[in-house]
Amino acid sequence: MTHSTTLYAQRRAQLARQIGPRGIALIPTAPEQQRNRDSDFPYRHDSYFYYLSGFTEPKAWLVITGDGQSTLFCQPKDVEREIWDGLRLGPLAAPQALGVDAAFSVAELDAQLPSLLDGCDAVWFPFATHKGLETRIDGWLSGLRARVRYGTLCPQQQRDLCTLLDEMRLHKDLHEQAIMRRAGSISAQGHIRAMQTSSRMLRAGQEVREYHLEAELLHEFRRQGAQAPAYGSIVAAGANACVLHYRADAGLVQSGELVLIDAACELDGYASDITRTFPANGCFSGPQRTLYELVLAAQDAAVAATRPGARFTDPHEAAVKVLAQGMLDVGLLDKDKVGNLADVIENRSYFAFYMHRTGHWIGMDVHDCGDYTEPSEIGQVSTRKDALTGDIIKSRPARILRTGMALTLEPGIYVRPAQGVPECFHNIGIRIEDDALVTEGGCELMTRDVPVAVAEIEALMRA
Repeated sequence: MTHSTTLYAQRRAQLARQIGPRGIALIPTAPEQQRNRDSDFPYRHDSYFYYLSGFTEPKAWLVITGDGQSTLFCQPKDVEREIWDGLRLGPLAAPQALGVDAAFSVAELDAQLPSLLDGCDAVWFPFATHKGLETRIDGWLSGLRARVRYGTLCPQQQRDLCTLLDEMRLHKDLHEQAIMRRAGSISAQGHIRAMQTSSRMLRAGQEVREYHLEAELLHEFRRQGAQAPAYGSIVAAGANACVLHYRADAGLVQSGELVLIDAACELDGYASDITRTFPANGCFSGPQRTLYELVLAAQDAAVAATRPGARFTDPHEAAVKVLAQGMLDVGLLDKDKVGNLADVIENRSYFAFYMHRTGHWIGMDVHDCGDYTEPSEIGQVSTRKDALTGDIIKSRPARILRTGMALTLEPGIYVRPAQGVPECFHNIGIRIEDDALVTEGGCELMTRDVPVAVAEIEALMRA
């Protein structure tokens, strides 16, 4: 086996140990999705399936039994279809290429599965991730039950495979960390290219649209070998930056306004996630600098709070404390109406300008899998009344951060025009986001090849 197939084999072996000697795991890859008429969306494999196989073709299944045996079902070789759709690995080549123990045509799946399920006590599969999967498994189990008088043994339990795989994927190994660093570096170069394009075009008197900057991002991602964007790129100029999930469109990028770009690539199955906010012409105004440096200070606080033994919520709470105090200091919040810092946090008054969390897990998926509650403390439940909605919320202790976990750190501030809000801050939206890997000494920011400091951004955009 190659290094990569050995890696996938180790993951399959780890999973086999967890499902037990009489367990069986069924993992389909993602289906192809029709875009319109006879055209499909670009294909992207299922992350769980790829994590265990390294295989990227559609119409494939992986079966892992508790004794450590793995069986792949994939598309057979077909000369005519391969002319149109590209080469297929095929069942004959799959064992050597992927390190699986056996491989069959996916057309044999229904015929082979009953014998593989026979004698198992639990069938594991990802719950609520593949439409129709439960129905298909019920069909195989029903066929087995019909033969119990002949000595067949039907699994008595159905278990959610996500509970096991989510924990495995939450901790990034050295192979994964290396890919994520490279993805972060490529994404950073895309941001640099977009920043410099904005200032260069404006200096030349050219019209700049959001799609011009998006094009620079996509060009750099592909130029450096990334397979695709990790998610729909957000390129938001001026007031558009106050729309959290705004998509790159035809908005005019004007000198004197800020541009918020939330965009990154996917490389070899792993996502990166970067947000930068910069002045379109390369020079921050006074109010823009004031709010930008507030957000940057909040991110610095979140970074300092990200270390082994801390809770997942600690970076968010650290960022909120800085942002809330800053909102009071610059006049976004009137202390005569909202009170002091403790009152602002308790009542969530800051929510008018900062309404999202400070981070999420990142890995094979942009919002990666993994429990946000500490598994060893899941029984510790407390209740509180939400200050804004009045809803009663159940809370459990947040996840304890450990080395190898990866998360984003992305505080922001979004100021829509409103009564009592200083006009100089109207329509300013700022977010700064980096990908952090928890290390023994704290955390490593994997996406800092693109600058965040005001002076560094302005110098970059003058270049």
